Amino acid sequence: MSLLCSSSETLKPGNCPSNCSGNSASSARINISEGSCPERIITITGPTDCVFRAFTMITFKLEEDLAALVANGTVTSKPPVTLRLVIPASQCGSLIGKGGSKIKEIRETTGAQVQVAGDLLPNSTEREVTISGGQDSIIQCVKLICTVILESPPKGATIPYRPSPSPGTVLLAGNQVFEASDFGSHPLFSVAQGGLDLQQ
Repeated sequence: MSLLCSSSETLKPGNCPSNCSGNSASSARINISEGSCPERIITITGPTDCVFRAFTMITFKLEEDLAALVANGTVTSKPPVTLRLVIPASQCGSLIGKGGSKIKEIRETTGAQVQVAGDLLPNSTEREVTISGGQDSIIQCVKLICTVILESPPKGATIPYRPSPSPGTVLLAGNQVFEASDFGSHPLFSVAQGGLDLQQ
């Protein structure tokens, strides 16, 4: 299962909850994508109960961070915990259910808000599923979503979502970073969706 988070969130390599990125506490393998993108993909793999434990640890960490924002006066009231899952579009039908019955059941059972994006994530066959609510409702919701997607494996090939560099930035070989505006007037290049396309 994969999560999508902004690069500014605290779930970065070396800053995960205690033992979250290792195998000792959760026995789940956690991979956090690198790069200069405004978003990162956190992929959690392993036995189902271990994936649940890892999500629980991540949710606790997010809850702590939100409480800290209230404590230091950054925000006046604590917002709900929000997770953005990345799920193959071929499995979203099972998650929604006939006439929206399954997603309604998940919402009513957990008390969490669940929203399945109608559009695919850029250059992929995956959709974003946003879950928000209290810590316990989020954990219960993730368990129910995992159960649904385990019962309904993806159909066909899945093209995974890979976040693009922030608009205006181009990454080139050798980890050299150049502004897209450096190429804007060159006749052989055009800037499109934060990337650089070679014109033929």
